[in-house]
Amino acid sequence: QAELGVNEHHQNEVVSYMRFARFKRGICLKTVDSCFQDLKDSRLVEETFTVDEVIDMLDGLQSVVHSEVESELINTTYTNVLLLRQLFSQAEKWYLKLQTDVSDLENRELLDQVAEFEKSEYTSSNKKSTADSIKPKLAPLNEGGSELLNKTVAHLQEENEKLKTRLRTIETQATAALDEKSKLEKSLRDLQMIQGDQKNNANQDITELENKVAALKSQFEKTLNDTTANQKFLEEDLVTTKHDLLKVQDQLSTAEKELEKKFQQTAAYRNMKEILTKKNEQIKDLRRRLSK
Repeated sequence: QAELGVNEHHQNEVVSYMRFARFKRGICLKTVDSCFQDLKDSRLVEETFTVDEVIDMLDGLQSVVHSEVESELINTTYTNVLLLRQLFSQAEKWYLKLQTDVSDLENRELLDQVAEFEKSEYTSSNKKSTADSIKPKLAPLNEGGSELLNKTVAHLQEENEKLKTRLRTIETQATAALDEKSKLEKSLRDLQMIQGDQKNNANQDITELENKVAALKSQFEKTLNDTTANQKFLEEDLVTTKHDLLKVQDQLSTAEKELEKKFQQTAAYRNMKEILTKKNEQIKDLRRRLSK
């Protein structure tokens, strides 16, 4: 069987259209034959005709045949336009832009290939039963890719939910870090109060207090460094998560405002470093005061 260089589904669609075209062509030929038969039945009733009578009959036959053929050619053109419209509509649903090469429509080699394909298809179809020759109908235009689109949307929504869960986890970790910072600030204030209450004690008490302050300071700096590292990790994780969310938001515009609001609420994290820097200055001031 001659092939057209397309997949089986598209070849079946071509066969369906060629059957439709063959049916319309047969009707047109029958119409032309009927025009000649009508002339024979209505005008050829005498044995001899003059030249003018023959010319008149041929002119009338030419007019009728010309009208029928022109009407059929126009209808064929309109039919082809509707067929192209169906294909273009399906392509536009997937944001595709199809192109046609009109010069190939007069390519004799390709036309002969189509003729051979039609001949072989017509011969093989005559050998099949009517039940075997039934082809599946073209899928409706409005349902062409809805299943795939629904699956894509569902996947994006699932990914969005995962990102939301991850964001809530990060927010919980950030809240815990802020609570730890608050505890450290309270410990520093308590330490400052203790240092103020014991300014007038003996040198031994001052030395002991300095040792306690040094130990607390070391512990505070260690905790502060851990908090800073954790904060940096959280900020990097937040940036990564935001990038992932932006990718999803480009495809799920309905979740964009809610996710942007979540990230806008994390603006307080960027102020944490500035607050911790101020606390370091307070510790340095405490060291100078203890030295005095």
